[in-house]
Amino acid sequence: MGLDIIVGIKYVPNTTNVNIDPKTGTLVREGVPSVVNPHDLVAVELALRLRDRYGGSVTAISMAPPHAVAGLEHVLGMGVDRAILVSDRVFAGADTLATSYVLAKTIEKIGRYDLIVMGQETIDSSTGHIGAQVASWLDLPYVYYAIDVEYTGDGFIVTRELEDRVERYRLAKPALISAKMYSLEPRQVTLRDKLRAVIERPIETWSNKDLGLDPNCVGLRGSPTIVSKVEFTPKVPRKNIIFEGDLREAVRKLVQALVEEGVI
Repeated sequence: MGLDIIVGIKYVPNTTNVNIDPKTGTLVREGVPSVVNPHDLVAVELALRLRDRYGGSVTAISMAPPHAVAGLEHVLGMGVDRAILVSDRVFAGADTLATSYVLAKTIEKIGRYDLIVMGQETIDSSTGHIGAQVASWLDLPYVYYAIDVEYTGDGFIVTRELEDRVERYRLAKPALISAKMYSLEPRQVTLRDKLRAVIERPIETWSNKDLGLDPNCVGLRGSPTIVSKVEFTPKVPRKNIIFEGDLREAVRKLVQALVEEGVI
């Protein structure tokens, strides 16, 4: 029958220079160019490879503002079968707990699924919480740092890679895994799939009217995490010194300058 797979993606600011709202402690995303979180693209690639190997479908979900539709268009262009944007102002300012709650309720509304695939972490926060929290909300077995998955019919054999070892786990379905960053090369977007996405597979948008969640449990109001203070690394002015001469002489001057500055 194939696998029904759900993959989560996040549309993140494509810059290291982000602004923080001083009142809420959350990222200011307006006017900042965004991309699909690169580590989520690894999760999408893993999901697509499983679909290609065993049959079935891949549904991408994202809780984000309306402009994140561009991110879902990207993964549709990679070959994802269905895309759902969960977007509502009441979801704004969510921490990982509130975000994972909304995603879990979205997955419950989708209904049938065999496997959920998440990225290891995001480049804008790097918490690595979402996969484990979604699994906890849904009471699912989960494994992080997955690099390969075998479907056995009634479950999965998941291979994960740690710093000093490789482990294999047997999971009953449904289950959740988090794909290890850099473990796969995401496929390119094809014009054919992107056109088909626009014509045949329009992105669905679900608001809180569709999910019916208590406003006190989502967004900023449903987030127990409090950012009490945000500190930024001060900018260090560059001296723009050019060390001239042949390579040996230039390196000697560079080392001498670093010693005088106390760097080495």
